[in-house]
Amino acid sequence: MQRHFTVTTFVSADGATLLHWHAKSRMWLPPGGHIEPNEDPLQAALREALEETGIAVTLLPTAELFAYASPRQLPPPATVMVEPIPAAGDEAAHEHLDLIYFARPLESGRPQMDGPRAEAGWRWVSSETLRADQSLYLPAGRAQDDAIAARVPGDVRVLGLAAIERAAQSR
Repeated sequence: MQRHFTVTTFVSADGATLLHWHAKSRMWLPPGGHIEPNEDPLQAALREALEETGIAVTLLPTAELFAYASPRQLPPPATVMVEPIPAAGDEAAHEHLDLIYFARPLESGRPQMDGPRAEAGWRWVSSETLRADQSLYLPAGRAQDDAIAARVPGDVRVLGLAAIERAAQSR
């Protein structure tokens, strides 16, 4: 089985986390993607968050580093998930080894998701909505997806809630 290294960055602020409708997977997901050659996972997590959302973020530590200076350490992710990816088009079935990070925006508060980002399906989802396991509707104007409502996947709900809590503790 071929495996790809990926990152996911839960961007959270003011009691909410940022999710978008991922049309290819047909589910609500946080920003993320493949780690590029010569890029470490932290660089990839920061890059993916900025590229996909337009928001500069800082990653939140989830564990203490060991007390030594060399060799350099990278803060560990909150978790690592092995996600099966089914075959699609000319892409064979494979797995993503997904390093999950928690982050908050560099600017204080919750940046507005308007214009192209809102039209692309990005939205802040509150902890109350995640706890209630409510379906989220897609934004208006997406003809191919109009009237679609979908629940946030269970792992995204659990990690989203943990990221919101971690962001609240980091202030």
